[in-house]
Amino acid sequence: MKDDIFTKEAPMAVGPYSQAIQMDKFLFCSGQIPIDPKTGEVLKGSIQEQSHLVMKNVGAVLQAAGLTYDNIVKTTIFLSDMSYFQEMNAVYESYLAKPYPARSCVAVKELPKQVDVEVEVLAVR
Repeated sequence: MKDDIFTKEAPMAVGPYSQAIQMDKFLFCSGQIPIDPKTGEVLKGSIQEQSHLVMKNVGAVLQAAGLTYDNIVKTTIFLSDMSYFQEMNAVYESYLAKPYPARSCVAVKELPKQVDVEVEVLAVR
């Protein structure tokens, strides 16, 4: 059985999707972008500022499911430009501990709302 995970501490879904779906021991989290959940506004700051907000949003969804960053087993990171990789990576690493999750990171032509970073995760209970 799949359960919808929702929290007001992360941005509302802007389309026909859930913030996350819990299925057995697995939590499938939708991609998070730098939207302030309190205002609904997109953060247009530096890649570091955007990355911190994205990781905080990821953390809020995890917490709503009773999990932490330590439960993440796989991440996918989307960047608007691969030149942001080093700065984003430093922020990303500050939220995680070894052993780090498996990860993919790709540059894409465009992200929703013209942000520079989006992160989705898969976590296990």
